[in-house]
Amino acid sequence: MTLLEVKHVRRSFGGLVAVNGVSFSVNPGRIKAVIGPNGAGKTTLFNIISGLLKADAGQVTFKDRSITGFKPYQIARAGISRTFQNPSLFFQMSVLENVMVGRHRRSGREFAACCLRLPGQPKEERSIREAALAQLDYVGLAHLAGFPAGGLSFGQRRMVELARALATDPELLLLDEPASGLNTREKENLGALIRRIRDRGVTVLLVEHDMTLVMDLSDDILVLHNGTIIAEGSPVTIQSDPKVISTYLGGEFRPPEEVELALLTGERPDTAPGARVVPTRSSPVGEGAVR
Repeated sequence: MTLLEVKHVRRSFGGLVAVNGVSFSVNPGRIKAVIGPNGAGKTTLFNIISGLLKADAGQVTFKDRSITGFKPYQIARAGISRTFQNPSLFFQMSVLENVMVGRHRRSGREFAACCLRLPGQPKEERSIREAALAQLDYVGLAHLAGFPAGGLSFGQRRMVELARALATDPELLLLDEPASGLNTREKENLGALIRRIRDRGVTVLLVEHDMTLVMDLSDDILVLHNGTIIAEGSPVTIQSDPKVISTYLGGEFRPPEEVELALLTGERPDTAPGARVVPTRSSPVGEGAVR
């Protein structure tokens, strides 16, 4: 059974077509990565799936039910949650309170009942708090539950946002560049955590520039370029795909081991050491090779 299906989705901004006729599916229990240069349409695609943007054309189906045109809260209720490139937290609230915000989707109480403290509401509030604390413990931040979110490091903020997304009990988790801004050790921990999330039954769809993480984690990879799909398949398939090689290496067919080296390090095999495949944000070799 297909969990998520995207059919012929198109979205433009004025004269710029950001996503052009994209179709793909995500099967349950898989980790699927979406990669491509900056401006390829990856985040736009995520915004369409999560309801932040409306597609000009096409359809998005989740569990055989169309969610095209749904608002973000309706999509969250359906079982899809996401994180963002830049962690979006309430800095004046505690870490625990930020995660509790995500858990309130599972609340059966309306706003008035919460304000009036009607019977049963305090019990439900305790349940939400306990569930949120469990998610913080899951990502290793339970000891910071009472700490102001604004005082966290960037990596810790990412983990809080991930805990908040998990607090909604999603069936599909969208991760938009989860490794961005993390150091090497944090990326290793993130990779292990994403596997644990998958192993507990949550399907993962991620956008990521760090090819080491992508190749290590992913069951399937979708490659976008200028808003269209140029390749889809396993990591091994992607590393040897002629279109991917042409896009990222700008040249002729290369042996798979050379493609893997270029994807992992960002260095062209036919140029001087240190030459990048494409201009990138400043990052060490091996971290974010393909932009």
